[in-house]
Amino acid sequence: MSSFPADYAWYELVSPITLVTAVLLCYWYGRTIIKSPHYNVTSKHKTYFFTAIILFYLVEGSPFALAADDYLVSALVFQLSTMAFVVVPLFILSLPKRYLKVFFWHHKRSHIAKFLFAHPWPLAVLFNGLVTVFLIPSVFNAVTGNTLLQFLYEVLLVTFAFLTWWIIIQPLKEISDHSYFMRVAYVFFTALFLMPIGIFLLVIQDPLYPAYTAVSGQLLPALTAVYDQQLAGGVLKFLQLSSYSVALFYLLKMWGLQEEENEGNVDEDTRVVQGVVIKLNEHNKRKNRRKR
Repeated sequence: MSSFPADYAWYELVSPITLVTAVLLCYWYGRTIIKSPHYNVTSKHKTYFFTAIILFYLVEGSPFALAADDYLVSALVFQLSTMAFVVVPLFILSLPKRYLKVFFWHHKRSHIAKFLFAHPWPLAVLFNGLVTVFLIPSVFNAVTGNTLLQFLYEVLLVTFAFLTWWIIIQPLKEISDHSYFMRVAYVFFTALFLMPIGIFLLVIQDPLYPAYTAVSGQLLPALTAVYDQQLAGGVLKFLQLSSYSVALFYLLKMWGLQEEENEGNVDEDTRVVQGVVIKLNEHNKRKNRRKR
């Protein structure tokens, strides 16, 4: 059995770069957002942010990250899934709406953001495609065998996860304003997208990843290479479906509240004729004004 973590130096166990990154993020959030008199930062915002930072460090900077890099496919999938399906949405939820308005106000990045979020479906395909393609054995072996490639992959994954979750959460309507129906369909589609690769890992009976097969059982003797792959598939589906289930519950709840608030409300462009709601076009509105 491996003498993990005794085989590693102290700086590998604490990952100073990841620790410094987490500290800098906390410093930025505290100085820029919490201490600012312009933003209404609630206890929920703080809880979301610090939970995201703690999880970020635990999966990327603690000894768990070494197990993910050198011993267990399931640990690596848990690491990436936690970042994509837990840390990213929590970070978005931690940002006050007023801060986002200031961030995008009268700036060219608002135009870029509006363009990106106006086309949500390609973003969903790219995000879920990154997860699926990564777990294809030939791609997985190539990416994990090169430190730079793996780092670039993780940056891309987090970037597209951020864009995808922004559309689902929609923290600022001025940047993206999609209906609840579209967002519910979006969550449902993204949940289905990763189903094939998760099932594939659960049912395959042959070792797929040579680098991890060579060390299988060293960290956890009962966890063979095949069991490790199957656990990876289960972890992927559990974290993905759990996060999307929470998002779906929230969207349906808010959608229902919106419908209750709008019930019985009729705007100036709407007429009710024998119980049928009719939207007036520009021609009918002009005729209606002339009659008055």
